[in-house]
Amino acid sequence: MSDNQPLSGTWGLAEGDPIAPGLAALADLGGGNLYEVWLAFDERLHTLVVAKMLRPSHLGVESSRQAMAREVEMLQRLQHPSIVRMFGHDLEGPAIPYFTLEYIDGPTLSSLIRTHGALPVHQLLPLALELASALHFMSTEDVVHLDLKPSNVVMGAPAKLLDLSIAMEATTAAGIDYPLGSDEYMAPEQCDPGPHGQMGLASDVWGLGATLYRAATGERAFHREPRWSQLYDEPMPMPATVAPPVATLILDCLAPDPADRPAPAEIVARIEPMMEALPTAWLSGFSLMRR
Repeated sequence: MSDNQPLSGTWGLAEGDPIAPGLAALADLGGGNLYEVWLAFDERLHTLVVAKMLRPSHLGVESSRQAMAREVEMLQRLQHPSIVRMFGHDLEGPAIPYFTLEYIDGPTLSSLIRTHGALPVHQLLPLALELASALHFMSTEDVVHLDLKPSNVVMGAPAKLLDLSIAMEATTAAGIDYPLGSDEYMAPEQCDPGPHGQMGLASDVWGLGATLYRAATGERAFHREPRWSQLYDEPMPMPATVAPPVATLILDCLAPDPADRPAPAEIVARIEPMMEALPTAWLSGFSLMRR
């Protein structure tokens, strides 16, 4: 640790300080209410990692420790190419409670859209395929993410889904009777459980649809005000620049009734022929896509 007293709610780390034996802090990445997040160097792996540390103010809060343990358990369980990998953790030792994740050298989808606008179709379709693949895998594990949104997607190769902090068993999610998620990317049943259905696997498909709408158009599918306008309004019209099969798929994911949304495997099956129909790219006489 540095010689200075820790800041309120932080560990007061400086570059080079140890987080745990063999794990050195490099750069502050911010974090949220529960976690302080740093770019770190893992001496055993000899590579950069992301370290998520329970904030000091949460050390004595049992529910916070349980939330951290649940996230670690989910990361151990959900091993998939498009879900961020966990490398190590120590939740109970004398050091700072932490776990480490792979460092992905790429922008989040939200920052990419803010900088460059809507994604071109040759970037949008692989993204949709990779995220739908991750959701299909999670459905086979009976797990729901419940917070799929552009800021929780890193545009690596493949794209990676982040933040399993509120992920849970689908059977547990079905019993939740309070709003849960991030306002603009919450399915109607996440905004108002009961009258609009139960949270479950289809809720993540809605989050995928809202995320892909933003990626395809650069805009949000629903007005930000009033809050949870997805409970009352239809999605904003898709611009003509979005190919009709892509627009139809995205809007199908945003169906108000969970039973009307496609399953992740169906989404994959619908995307694959769209990708096959993309123009073939060439470089020095070699095709960059399957023919």
